[in-house]
Amino acid sequence: MPRRDHGSLTLSRQPFRVGRVAPGLTVAAMTKPASPSAASLDLDQLVLGRDFRTPRADLNDKVVLITGGTGSFGRAFTRQVCQEFTPRKLIIFSRDELKQYEMAQEFPPERYPFMRWFIGDVRDADRLRTAMRGVDYVIHAAALKHVPIAEYNPFECIKTNVFGAENVVNAAIDARVKGVVALSTDKAANPINLYGASKLASDKIFVAAEAMAGDSGVKFCVVRYGNVVGSRGSVAPFFQRLVAGGAESLPITDVRMTRFWITLTQGVNFVLSSLAMMKGAEIFVPKIPSMHTVELARAIAPHLPQHVVGIRPGEKLHEIMVPEDDARSTVELDDRFVILPSHSPARMQAYLKDGAQGLPDGFSYCSNINDEQLGADDLRAILARADAH
Repeated sequence: MPRRDHGSLTLSRQPFRVGRVAPGLTVAAMTKPASPSAASLDLDQLVLGRDFRTPRADLNDKVVLITGGTGSFGRAFTRQVCQEFTPRKLIIFSRDELKQYEMAQEFPPERYPFMRWFIGDVRDADRLRTAMRGVDYVIHAAALKHVPIAEYNPFECIKTNVFGAENVVNAAIDARVKGVVALSTDKAANPINLYGASKLASDKIFVAAEAMAGDSGVKFCVVRYGNVVGSRGSVAPFFQRLVAGGAESLPITDVRMTRFWITLTQGVNFVLSSLAMMKGAEIFVPKIPSMHTVELARAIAPHLPQHVVGIRPGEKLHEIMVPEDDARSTVELDDRFVILPSHSPARMQAYLKDGAQGLPDGFSYCSNINDEQLGADDLRAILARADAH
C-alpha cells in the first residue's frame, strides 16, 4: 500500500470505496470494543503533521483586532501571538463580557500591556468602525456556527454571518487596514445547511471586497478548514465528556462518516501564514488528514463500543473543501490549495508564475477521498508510541 510521510505521522493513501467503513476494518471490527486497559489518546497526536509555520506574518509593533476573540480560536490565537510577538495592541472584540473578564485573567495587563478589550457585536457597524481605528490587521473569527441552532434561528444566523461580514468589510475599508483574514468552514463548500450557506455568502463577500476597496490598499482573504480538535462544539470534547461521565458506549451518527481534522495550533499557524502570503481575494485551504468519526471514537475510548444514532438534520456524510467546480480556478502549493476568483485569470497566473501547480480536471478535495487518511493502522501505531512513553 502506498504511504505518504506527513511530518511525524505516516498516513495511508486510501481512497474511499463503497462498502468499506475504514481502511482494513469491517463494520463488526469497528464496533467491537477494545480492551479496557488500552490507554486513551491525546487528541493532538491524531492530527500532527504540517505545522503551517511558514511563511510567517510579523505582528511585532502592529495593531491586531480579532472578532469573536473569546472563542476557542481567539484564545488560541491570542496565546500564540503573546508567545511569539510584541504587538502594539491586540484587541479582543466580542459581545460576551463574562468571557472577556475570564480571558483577561489569563492575560493580565502587568504582563501583557498591549491587550485591549472591546465589547461589541459584528452586527453593529458603528462599533466596528470605532474598534478598527488605527488597526493594521483584522482576524474575523466571529460567527454563529452551531448547525441545528442556525437552522432553528435563521435570521440570527444571517445577521451575524452575512451582515456581520459586510460590516467587517466596510469598517476595514473605512479604516484602511492593511489586511483582513476571515475564518470559514468546510461546510461553506456545496452547503446543505443554513450555517454553511451563510458562510459561503460570507466567503463571497470577502473575496469580492477588494474590488470595493478601490485604492485603499486593503487586502482580504479567507481561510477554510475542517473540524478543529478540541474547539467548542467539536465531536472530540463531546466524546471526552461522555467518557468522563461514565458512558457505556459512544454515539456515532454513521459508521461511514468522515471529517477533515486540524488542531487549534495548526489553525492559528495557518491563519498567520495565509496573512503573510495573501495577494488578495484568495480562499486558502490547508492539506490536512481525514478520519472516520468511528475511528476517532475508538482512539478516544478504545474500551467502549459505539452505537449508531443517525445523521442530524443539515449534516453531511462527508465534507468537501475544494468542490470540483472551484478546482478549475484553484492552484496547489506544498501545504495548501488556493481557490482564486474564476473571473480573474491574472490572479491564477501570478500564483502559477511563483511555482504553484494547477489541478487536473475532475479534482475535488473531499474527506472521503482525501489521500491522507488516518486509518486503523495509523491509530494503532500512534497508540503504541503513546504507550511507549
